[in-house]
Amino acid sequence: MHARWNGFFKSTHFARQPVLPTPLRMKKECHAIHCYHVCMTEKASIIDTLGQMGRAMLRWLIGGWRIILFGMLLLSLAFSPATYGRDNRRTIANQIVLGTAANLLWFSVLSALASLILIRIVVVTAVSYGLSKYALEMVVRVLVLELIPLTAALFVALRRTLPDGVELAEMRTRGDLAALQSQGIDPVRREFFPRALAGMFSVLMLAAVSCVMSLVLAYLSIYGFTHWALAGYTRVVGQVFNPAVTMIFMLKTLFFSLAVSMIPMASSLYDTRSTPLHSRSKAANELAAMVRLFFVILLIEIASLLGNYY
Repeated sequence: MHARWNGFFKSTHFARQPVLPTPLRMKKECHAIHCYHVCMTEKASIIDTLGQMGRAMLRWLIGGWRIILFGMLLLSLAFSPATYGRDNRRTIANQIVLGTAANLLWFSVLSALASLILIRIVVVTAVSYGLSKYALEMVVRVLVLELIPLTAALFVALRRTLPDGVELAEMRTRGDLAALQSQGIDPVRREFFPRALAGMFSVLMLAAVSCVMSLVLAYLSIYGFTHWALAGYTRVVGQVFNPAVTMIFMLKTLFFSLAVSMIPMASSLYDTRSTPLHSRSKAANELAAMVRLFFVILLIEIASLLGNYY
């Protein structure tokens, strides 16, 4: 019995493990420590990446909420009689003229040239494939419904509202807005509201003028200088602009104007409170507002396409 227990304790399970030589044991311990540090570093990098993504998403959500608040503030100012006082009326009229007159001529010329080129391409392609009866409808849908409102919004954003947003951010940094507030003048009513209203008016005006011009150019390019085809032309245009498409077109243009006018102004009003402008370059502020604006414009365009064709 005693010999049996001695054999049991001498088995491989309970036997004393052989002691490794010291260099080999140190090598294995160093390898285990290295693997542990690599694993912990990878976990920390993943956690840092997820944290950065979460903070970026939170900043985007906060920025969107601030844009909504700024839009509600502008809406309340639009219905306030004090907004249209003598001094504010002069400022609003000045901003509308500066924002529209300078852009209307250049955009009309560029839009006319682009429309002629696109109309010619569509007509020649449709004739070559035997689809000439669909050429006018294709021109109206592609050019008037989709391209002109989008290009008008982008043109006004790049030429007017984004530079205005950076200018307002610099005014806040210099203390000009605080000086106005110390004098009893609301800086949002005096500086932000006229620029936002001018941006909205510019987008609507450029889109309306360019759409009418494109329709006239389409008629002249397809039918020439004759009035005999006017009845068929208006019938095709009326078939394209049915009530649903007309409503989507008007809402899309309106939302484009709201996005172009509000997002740069809201960014200059709220973003520079937490981040001073001297710590961010002028190009960085303009780029941040531009990315946010282009994202919203893309969402509006996708929604309009879904409404028109699905």
